[in-house]
Amino acid sequence: MDGHLLIGTAAAVTLKVVDGVGSLDAPTPCAGWDVRALVNHLLHWGPALTAAAAKEALDPGAEVDRTGGDWRALLRAQVEQTATAWGGPAAWEGVTRMGGPMELPADLVGGMVLGELVLHGWDLARAAGLHPHWDDALVLRVHDEVARSADMGRQMGVYAAEVPVPATAPPLARMLGLSGRDPDWTP
Repeated sequence: MDGHLLIGTAAAVTLKVVDGVGSLDAPTPCAGWDVRALVNHLLHWGPALTAAAAKEALDPGAEVDRTGGDWRALLRAQVEQTATAWGGPAAWEGVTRMGGPMELPADLVGGMVLGELVLHGWDLARAAGLHPHWDDALVLRVHDEVARSADMGRQMGVYAAEVPVPATAPPLARMLGLSGRDPDWTP
């Protein structure tokens, strides 16, 4: 299924997760990151990912703590803006940039956006003890996107080493393992 048709579904689940997050100090499945660090990561890169959908390069600047105020409202607004920006087929066509001068295929960046929403949505959910459900078509698409960029992601430190997951495991568990996450992670 086309990514622009899945982005809204991914965002809707992530928005429900954001509403259920408790402590910013809770650990997440992302090694060395608590909820605060993960929220700051999403708020930091969100505007650049949104701009990339319009084929604009936006330098995200220095990463700062954006969780001092109503971080939930900020994160909700950012997720909604990003989903809207990537919700049209034109966002997925041609090339774009993610804050720097290097051009990347727009569908690769769009796939990363889907991955950000699902993977980090899952990270936040697990930190809060939540068990959200993503549509299998979406999870399979994100699995394909992670597979497409896993080697590059590991070289850049974006993904940890693959966590072995049985081939018979549900699609979400296989996608998580491929991204370097333990599907059975608990705080």
